[in-house]
Amino acid sequence: MKAIWKDQVIAESDDTLQLEGNHYFPKDSIRSDFFQSSETHTLCPWKGTASYYSVVINDAVNRDAAWFYPDPKPAAREIKDHVAFWRGVTITE
Repeated sequence: MKAIWKDQVIAESDDTLQLEGNHYFPKDSIRSDFFQSSETHTLCPWKGTASYYSVVINDAVNRDAAWFYPDPKPAAREIKDHVAFWRGVTITE
């Protein structure tokens, strides 16, 4: 699977996890040079607190386009160290 934004592959893995319609990529499969930490956090009742990255390519910023659960609740423990995408990031095979 590939995560693509602005014609750049920002993550690629043969080992994604699918949860609630989202592909979660292993954290070591993302191209860290395109990611910038965000101060945004949200709460999911069963997964826990999500943290976010903004995706930055050249001068374009896709704010909070990637999220992850640094310490997921037990029901979602399989997505620890995985990153998912939205806000215009395309996921393809």
